Amino acid sequence: MDTTWNHHFVHANGIRVHYVRHGAGFPLILLHGWPGFWYVWRKNILPLAEHFDVIVPDQRGFGDTDKPDVPAVGGYDKQVRAEDLRGMADALGLERFGIVTHDIGSWVAQVFALRYPERVPRMVLFDMAYPGIGDRWRAPDHIKEIWYTYFHQQPWAAQLVGASRDSVRTYFRHFLGHWAHDPHTFDEDLEIWVDTYMKPGNLQGGFNWYVAVDAERTAMMRGEAPRQPVIDTPTRILWGASDKVLKVAWADRLGEYFSNYTFTPVPEAGHFLQYEQPDLFNAEVIRHFAAFSHNPSAVPR
Repeated sequence: MDTTWNHHFVHANGIRVHYVRHGAGFPLILLHGWPGFWYVWRKNILPLAEHFDVIVPDQRGFGDTDKPDVPAVGGYDKQVRAEDLRGMADALGLERFGIVTHDIGSWVAQVFALRYPERVPRMVLFDMAYPGIGDRWRAPDHIKEIWYTYFHQQPWAAQLVGASRDSVRTYFRHFLGHWAHDPHTFDEDLEIWVDTYMKPGNLQGGFNWYVAVDAERTAMMRGEAPRQPVIDTPTRILWGASDKVLKVAWADRLGEYFSNYTFTPVPEAGHFLQYEQPDLFNAEVIRHFAAFSHNPSAVPR
């Protein structure tokens, strides 16, 4: 897709946030996960912008957003990211907005919806992390899928992965291919991922999430995590049936944590549903936020 993307920066919660913005009307904020940055939404931004004001930031540590030199614990966790989101919305004058997200962003969205329920009338979550996963995260048949969460916590991990362009390419080709339903899904954009993660600080900036969340994830595995309150925000939940790292079977406890949700597994999609099945995904988002669309005649039925 050849287009001129609208790049902007805003100061929020003490950092400079990079974001791309297209469209008009009700705002939707699209939050990426790892290994991502704003460009993982390239197949969604313009179709959604026909209906909404679409705002796509790089989260702290990623892309062209700041990577503050602070301890990862307390400086890169889901709580501070939720305040980044609030700060960005405040700086842009957004009183209410929708959230569309997965992976890391799904943790952030849950914190935000619990803290500021009046500001987020609806959400779309997909291939998500939530407390109902529990100790299944470390099940014997899943250990081989989560090795990276411990590797990323090593102080030399970014130096090792970033030793050369070839090593960065090899590393991200693995995750983008292994976690997608079709291992060649990202082939056309792989070099853009390499370019982005070779920028100074971007490898460590992303890895900081895993340091920040380790204690909470470990407590969840042990059954020691505090009970998360139920989220009442109307939420559409989609899940790639081929996701290897966040398994669709783990959706079985959603009802314990969301009081008002609908759930659909999506065949022939893995962890990157928005990129792998963009037409289906865009239609689902437009339909879920139809009441807020400035182009209701084009809402899918």
